[in-house]
Amino acid sequence: MLKEISTKYILKEFDISRQTLYNWIHEGLLNEPVKDWRGWRIWTQEDLDQLRKLLSEKNNKNLSIQKHNDDTLLEMSNRRYLGSKQKLIDFIESIIRENVEDFNTFFEPFAGTGVVSNYYNNQNKVVIVNDILKSNYIAYDTFFSSESYDAEKLIHTIKQLNEAIINDDNYMSVNFGNRYFTIQNARKIGYIRDEIDVLYEQNSINAREKSILITSLLYAADKAANTCGHYDAYRVTLDNIKELELLMPNINDDANINNQIYNCDANVLVKEVQADVTYIDTPYNSRQYGDAYHLLENIAENKKPELQGKAKKIKQRSHIKSNYCTVKAVDTFRDLIENVRTKHILVSYNNMAKKGNGRSNAKISNEEIIEILKQKGEVKVYETDFNAFTTGKSKIDNHKELIYYCRVN
Repeated sequence: MLKEISTKYILKEFDISRQTLYNWIHEGLLNEPVKDWRGWRIWTQEDLDQLRKLLSEKNNKNLSIQKHNDDTLLEMSNRRYLGSKQKLIDFIESIIRENVEDFNTFFEPFAGTGVVSNYYNNQNKVVIVNDILKSNYIAYDTFFSSESYDAEKLIHTIKQLNEAIINDDNYMSVNFGNRYFTIQNARKIGYIRDEIDVLYEQNSINAREKSILITSLLYAADKAANTCGHYDAYRVTLDNIKELELLMPNINDDANINNQIYNCDANVLVKEVQADVTYIDTPYNSRQYGDAYHLLENIAENKKPELQGKAKKIKQRSHIKSNYCTVKAVDTFRDLIENVRTKHILVSYNNMAKKGNGRSNAKISNEEIIEILKQKGEVKVYETDFNAFTTGKSKIDNHKELIYYCRVN
């Protein structure tokens, strides 16, 4: 039997990467092996047994999740969202690959669905994600946090919630039933959201498990919603009668090491964090995301606020309004770029400056973006054809997505 085992042997024997192994050590899942006179880690039989136990636990968790829902798991990209960059990831990656030799941290101050950060998280980069919307922040906590969770318990809880039959009205059914959802789905959404809070207050679930359940509910509600993918309005005819179904999120536990998750003003946050690469995807026009996704915010926070108008929007939502959707956009962007602490900046924008209706037109011009970025360093501009998911009110020909790359001096 081997008494002293090299890292090279470990990697080959267990078919894992060096980065994964070191991540587990850093997270405290494995003890740090002693080092010899050369500074090389030397693994003992005791270290080997600990590693086998850890791999067994992770495999059992993965098997439990895979068994659930016949391999149907909730992916982070499984939702509709205005301006989602899922289809642009390869384009973004090609620009980074061309201009950045190597990096460790990826910062997304306007992360939206989080799909771009998710891509780099799966590449074992440390991701720093932020969004002003609580509903998005909760999804980040689900997919990027390193806090422990009990997958078996959550799978069982999701099964129970899916099987619940709710006949009593609640805040959700009274306000959103037969509008954004069928009355049955609205009742169930309201019941499930309240039940999640009860489970948390009873210490039956921890904060991460609460986020996972809320995320599962938000995605299920979005899929069952009688809308065009946003909540500025609902369809006159209630033609989406899909039954609400919660799914277990597909979480890459091995990648979630040292990630940072925020729910705050991006212009404040950039002064406090530091990253190698920063990807900036601000709102482009006057359409406020807090208006478009007010209903998901309502579900996420579950404060049962006073509503207004036919669309039943939260009356007090000034805290989720963005200056990037107003005449203050240029000055706000200038402040952001002046204060961001990073080596490489990528800015996504589009060529909608004068092409759509008034609300769709971009608030910052191409010339203004370049002029502001040049204060930080050399600027390159890349473009690609891109038909973004929109509110559906503007049909634009020759729609381009632009990415401005700046190597910071």
